[in-house]
Amino acid sequence: MNDIVLALQQEVAAAIAQLCGQSIDPSKVQINPTVSEFKGDYTAVLFPFVKLAQKAPEALGAEVGERLLRETTYVKSYNIAKGFLNLELKEHFWHELLQEVLATPGYGRHPRRGECVLVEYSSPNTNKPLHLGHVRNCLLGWSCSQILDAAGYDVIKVQIINDRGVAICKSMLAWQKFGQGRTPQTEGLKGDHFVGDYYVLFEQKTQEEYAAWQQTPEAQALYEAHRKPEQSQKEFFKEYKNRWFNEHSRLGAEVRDLLLRWEAGDPDTLALWRQMNSWVYEGFEATYAQLGVCFDKNYYESDTYLLGKNIVEEGLQKGVFFKKADGSVWIDLSDAGYDQKVVLRADGTSVYITQDMGTARMRYEDFGCQRMVYVVADEQNYHFAVLFETLRRLGEPYAEGLYHLSYGLVELPTGRMKTREGTVVDADDLIAEVLQLARQQAAERGSSIEGPEAEENIRRIAMGALKFFMIRVHPKRRMVFNPEESVDLQGQTGPYIQYSWVRIHGLMQRAEREGIQLSAAAQYTSLEPQEKELLKALREYPSVVLTAAQEYDPSHVANYAYQLAKNYHRLWHDLPIFNAPSPEVRAFRLQLSRAVAQTLEAALHLLGIEMPQRM
Repeated sequence: MNDIVLALQQEVAAAIAQLCGQSIDPSKVQINPTVSEFKGDYTAVLFPFVKLAQKAPEALGAEVGERLLRETTYVKSYNIAKGFLNLELKEHFWHELLQEVLATPGYGRHPRRGECVLVEYSSPNTNKPLHLGHVRNCLLGWSCSQILDAAGYDVIKVQIINDRGVAICKSMLAWQKFGQGRTPQTEGLKGDHFVGDYYVLFEQKTQEEYAAWQQTPEAQALYEAHRKPEQSQKEFFKEYKNRWFNEHSRLGAEVRDLLLRWEAGDPDTLALWRQMNSWVYEGFEATYAQLGVCFDKNYYESDTYLLGKNIVEEGLQKGVFFKKADGSVWIDLSDAGYDQKVVLRADGTSVYITQDMGTARMRYEDFGCQRMVYVVADEQNYHFAVLFETLRRLGEPYAEGLYHLSYGLVELPTGRMKTREGTVVDADDLIAEVLQLARQQAAERGSSIEGPEAEENIRRIAMGALKFFMIRVHPKRRMVFNPEESVDLQGQTGPYIQYSWVRIHGLMQRAEREGIQLSAAAQYTSLEPQEKELLKALREYPSVVLTAAQEYDPSHVANYAYQLAKNYHRLWHDLPIFNAPSPEVRAFRLQLSRAVAQTLEAALHLLGIEMPQRM
């Protein structure tokens, strides 16, 4: 009887069908929780069936209500407000629901489906540490993976590491020229931060070179020859920078040479590349451990960047692609609104979409997943729309199961960040700041916990604050992450929910110490509205998990957990629990509290959030 909404839909549909002599689809019957102004638990909306039944709304409601009283074991009473049939359920339904929640291991989880879903997230570059945007990416990817698993799917978690290309060579060249043999160990730095500093240093040295070049006669002559009317030198040289880097810069020439040596397999270049990447990977793993995320398999761009060329040849033979006079290969997606897109350059080299086509097929061959979810920022919306449409036209067997979990930019209250200028917000620095804020908050509350237990509690609170604040927002929305607001014990925050769990945990410990028996709960027969609100919310949890999985949106689970905690705080404030008026009321409310705590812990687990023992 857990799925009371489905049962009510079927009974109401059967009653209307009997009255009008026509079959009624139960899914067309709308059942909602009864609004607070009326007596009842659930409301059937009868307006859509008034014309069919040829009865006034009140008459139809009365006949359906009487049938439900006669033929169900769980409807206690009804009342009618125009076309709304408000139904009150018998107490035994609520008791059975509560016992089902308490007695079901993994309540809210769904049966295994035998279907594989692959989720790609993080996908960092090895020229810099993980930053604020990666934090949102990782937390979305991880929580989606856990929610899909709870919905019954077999989930494969992967990342593709962008470990080659010009950006990586910039860090390598800067270390060669200015590193003087330094290592992360000699400098006391995490490896990803160490390498990232050289990427920033390269940009600084490039700026210096460009500023000096602008004063040369060659630069002045170019300005005079190519400037637009009324265009200042500053405006001209701002636009000209990329061309200068490719055609005039000494550092640019050295970077291109280093990339050519890497692609040619030069041993010394590959040795440096492997060494610097190993420093970065060690740093990444430390950050992933702090975030509590991991992967089943890593893919590397250095292994996959040549993939897809065979697919391009297949596409040419099928007529999906066409070749231009210069030898480049394209796909025309004009009829889908995406214009023409190159899939192979004239010199035969791959572009990103070539690689991504090959990687998608490789993953299908590796795992057989019919569905693949790409967690990537909304800056790449066009790229993934083109990729998915291309794979559909190629007839790839998994093409209909591709999904881009596009998420919006995340900023701090101080504004946006720029990696090359060294103003990026490192993930490690962000985590450290939230940990410090949680530590300060514990000190202000006068926490009596000390030693390792205190630090573990602070870690759980801080990471719960960070994760919940990031996940509570719909992925597609841009957001501002406010560290101070995230650790607040009041409002829509992770610590607010954790506090509810800690409060209930203390209740249950006291009940155990005092030997209170909970078997008397079944004798409680006059449930309060606050209790029913919590029970309705508990009933909804499995469907919330399913909706979050279907929409790839963990914010459903986050906001559900917040509302459940908020409803529990209302019950705590309005009704006595330990000092309830009778043993049966106390037992029932303790059992209800335990079910709420169990469900809160399960929901936050799907978001990667652990519960502290004390706050």
